[in-house]
Amino acid sequence: MRDRNANGSEGPGHAVDAPLDLNLLRTFLAVYRTGSFTAAARLLGLSQPTVTTQIRTLERQLGRELFERRARGVTPAPYADELAARIVQPLDSLAMVARPAGGAENAPAEPVHLAGPAELLSRCVLPGLAPLVDKGVRLRITPGLTEPLLEDLRAGRHDLVIATFRPRGRILTAVPLNDEEFVLVASPTWAQRLGAPASVTAAGALHGVPLVAYADDLPILRRYWRHVFGRRLDRQPAVTMPDLNAVKAAVAGGTGFTVLPRYLCAEELRSGTLVLLHDPEDPPINTSFLVQRPGTSGNPHVALVRDHLLQAARDW
Repeated sequence: MRDRNANGSEGPGHAVDAPLDLNLLRTFLAVYRTGSFTAAARLLGLSQPTVTTQIRTLERQLGRELFERRARGVTPAPYADELAARIVQPLDSLAMVARPAGGAENAPAEPVHLAGPAELLSRCVLPGLAPLVDKGVRLRITPGLTEPLLEDLRAGRHDLVIATFRPRGRILTAVPLNDEEFVLVASPTWAQRLGAPASVTAAGALHGVPLVAYADDLPILRRYWRHVFGRRLDRQPAVTMPDLNAVKAAVAGGTGFTVLPRYLCAEELRSGTLVLLHDPEDPPINTSFLVQRPGTSGNPHVALVRDHLLQAARDW
């Protein structure tokens, strides 16, 4: 995205001593937030070539390169971070003022689009939505895996995403939400046969016990094995199901053993439906993050949902 100078060499060009066009800055902010010319075009209702042309025009005016093209989307150059920090608040405030007359007072705010892991949403988020609904907040909730949800967030399809890892790069902002502890569990029948938890101090104690997992690559189980037993888990699951609630149900029914987030099986552990097979002093912990695009959203209810989630997560 460099322009050719008079000598034919490529470079960012010379800064133009003239006021910057607000439309160019809005387009820049959309690309910065979404991480993609295509996604920004969709968000702004423009064609992708128009967005590309506007960004090149802005770069000529600034005399700076703003984005580096990647295989998937673009990455902000260091100056883009500085520019975004300066303009995000004024542009978002201007967008609020520019709404149709009476819109802010009379029209309901747009729904807040929240996404995250299905189990965390159903177990922790959904039961606590009453205070938000009482304030007139409308929610559109989407379950899914973190990576595609973050892509949708960059493209403007979500306002907030609960992610199972901190996103890379500077396009998205993330704050820690909560820590989830992983526990090794089975039904009371299997626990009794194994003499657990006292006898399950090494991975070999579970030899011959069927393994129930979320997926064939055993993402949660492999992490538990490395952290607690200090070795690689080399097992084939007897049953897989891409739904941790279904995995929990199968294990509670006596199918075998698995590793689950403690929040998901806390009630079953209290009631005895599930039993801890091992209780290490240092269990594996995973931090989830609340992620959004930088700046203030034009929808005031996004901040309400964000603050509610940060407060509620203390009790999860």
